[in-house]
Amino acid sequence: MENHGHLDLDPAIKAKLLQMIAATIDRALRTVREASPKARRRGVAATALRRSVPVRTFTDWEDPAPGHMEADLVSHSGPVAKGSWAWTLTLTDVATGWTECAPLLVREQTLLVAVLSEVRKLMPFPLLGFDSDNDSVFINETLRDYCAATGVAFTRCRPYRKNDQAWVEQKNGSVVRRLVGYRRFEGLETARVLGELYATSRLFVNFFQPSFKLAEKQRDGAKVYKRYHAPATPYQRLLDEPRTSEQTRQQLQETAAKLDPVRLLRDIRAAQQKLVVLADTVAPAATAEGAQPSLDAFLSSLKTLWQDGEARPTATDKPPQKRGRRRPDPLVEVTDQLKTWFMEEPWRSGRELLEKLQADAPDDYPENLLRTVQRRLKGWRSEQARALVFSSNSAVASEGTAGAATKTDVA
Repeated sequence: MENHGHLDLDPAIKAKLLQMIAATIDRALRTVREASPKARRRGVAATALRRSVPVRTFTDWEDPAPGHMEADLVSHSGPVAKGSWAWTLTLTDVATGWTECAPLLVREQTLLVAVLSEVRKLMPFPLLGFDSDNDSVFINETLRDYCAATGVAFTRCRPYRKNDQAWVEQKNGSVVRRLVGYRRFEGLETARVLGELYATSRLFVNFFQPSFKLAEKQRDGAKVYKRYHAPATPYQRLLDEPRTSEQTRQQLQETAAKLDPVRLLRDIRAAQQKLVVLADTVAPAATAEGAQPSLDAFLSSLKTLWQDGEARPTATDKPPQKRGRRRPDPLVEVTDQLKTWFMEEPWRSGRELLEKLQADAPDDYPENLLRTVQRRLKGWRSEQARALVFSSNSAVASEGTAGAATKTDVA
């Protein structure tokens, strides 16, 4: 009795089969698999090609000169990976953190080489090393031969080891995702607008956004102690790098003297507005009929969209939400007064605000409320910081206040 479409099994046997775990099934089928002929091995050419590209781990980066960059691709498929969509090529310099982003209309190796050639013209230093993951768009003869012909050291990370590319992985989130989020972008016009956005954001990120860089890491049992260099921008690190040529320093200083961060932010917001319109035009179901795309809503969503980002096999479950307040708010009657004091004198500390409350009513506000006042003050300061970063109005300033805004943004 042989019926490949359906097997008529006894209900008791079927129940036992459904209770078997995968390991038990593997042990039961071991003899059958050993007796059956082995399938022909495939992918020999791809394996030989992958072996021709040396592996570089995160411990192999000792003190590289500027120009050794890690590369990765960021997908803009949105919630559905179907059809064709745009990608972002991200390059991050290991020595200085200098980051370059460029759009790709499709995921194709010949197009990637062409885009990489254009990005190299914008970089302030020559490309010395190109380190990628094991994606087939990177590990192929086209890119390998291009690197060999141009004198670029081509390396790759270990499969499924994201830490080997920690430099560029961090920039995927802090630069690309924070600029464009997780919407779906497709089409030639969208790729062109992405190019406009990255042409402006590369100047703002590399010249005006400082970041920390790890200087030393020591392990003492289960504890790891880390020491960081003082925060600096990639532009500052290039100037301080002794291996940077004088010509490069002069070109960077001339470029920095012409930049206005307020104008750059305004151009970034304008490009983001175009992306909102294009994304909502391609997917009209995402917005209500007759409603105009809102830039403020798009910018606000960038703060939380990362929580619903790309799901990976190694991702862990989201932690449960923090429980809310379980006791009455002891500052409910004076919250408005505290916020008024904060808005008038934002430099005041939580201790100073509590002392002002105690001066009016010393018996109603004891010392154990200090931590509560400090948390309230921290929340208001965070609101002010988010308003400066994500508000479209903060990016547009008059020419007369450009100098003062520059000092604030840099600080």
